[in-house]
Amino acid sequence: MLRGPAQVAGSLKMNHPHVAIVGATGAVGVEMLLCLEQRNFPLGKLKLLASARSAGKTMIFRGEEIVVEELTHDSFAGVDIALFSAGGGISLEFGPSAAAAGAVVIDNSSAFRMENDVPLVVPEINPEAVKHRPRGIIANPNCTTIISLMALAPLHEAFGLRSIIASTYQAVSGSGAQGIVELEEQMKAIANEMPFTPKIYPRQIAFNVIPQVDAFTENGYTKEEMKMLNEGRKIMNLPDLRVSCTCVRVPVYRSHSVSITAQFERPVIADAARAAYSNKPGVQLVDDIANKLFPVPLDTTGKDDCLVGRIRKNLVFDNALDLWVVGDQVRKGAALNAVQIAEIL
Repeated sequence: MLRGPAQVAGSLKMNHPHVAIVGATGAVGVEMLLCLEQRNFPLGKLKLLASARSAGKTMIFRGEEIVVEELTHDSFAGVDIALFSAGGGISLEFGPSAAAAGAVVIDNSSAFRMENDVPLVVPEINPEAVKHRPRGIIANPNCTTIISLMALAPLHEAFGLRSIIASTYQAVSGSGAQGIVELEEQMKAIANEMPFTPKIYPRQIAFNVIPQVDAFTENGYTKEEMKMLNEGRKIMNLPDLRVSCTCVRVPVYRSHSVSITAQFERPVIADAARAAYSNKPGVQLVDDIANKLFPVPLDTTGKDDCLVGRIRKNLVFDNALDLWVVGDQVRKGAALNAVQIAEIL
């Protein structure tokens, strides 16, 4: 069920908490700072943490300069909420230190997602999960999982989700700033008939698509593809959910798109599915093919909500629909979701 984060309260008694952002100078850290400001998050103090390389830089928050500090194990004294977005290795090393100092850690990496004693939370779907956090750590799901489930949760509530077949179209910013740089450099090289060598991706990404996101596993699926299965089961509390996914990198700067075939327990028609999105927070229906209205990545870039369209009855499976969902993977797929979790606290 999709609910507003404000509907689950009392998890922590915090008035104007002391917040730290770990990885503050990275793309997601910058977006977290923006979300805190735009949503008028009622923080008392703000600490920005990063590597020694970035320490001493300044960042602007609510019109004031804040100096970035070097991350150490002693950085979390007095911190109530620590937003981590600096990679799994940093989370594994410093997350427990933050939790031991009394902070609630909201971690954007994959380090803790599948741990049984760490809740994996999308605030519109399972906000109550934040209450049980014995290690003081809450995990943010993978960006593609979040975007997909924002489209599927209202349909699950109405019809009972059984299985997912998905193909993703993932923007280069999902690889960080260097993904954007690689795309731009290759486009310029091609335009000027100059040679180039791919560095970030295994093949040319400019004017191309690459059916590999993350490393391959023994079963032939990539880690990114398996996240949709494992994280989806945990968030939706559907241990028998069946998922098959192909993740593809595309030459788009920002916002991921996902084509989904979803099969349900109960009969479903397209009009009933469209109605299921009425008044659901965080997701909007954009589905008017007569006027060529359907979601595209540029529609969601920098925006909070995921957009759903192209809803139609699947022609192969019973009780199944095809749909298309688009969301900003840096914002709702990472920074915003973490800040929404902090709002619940």
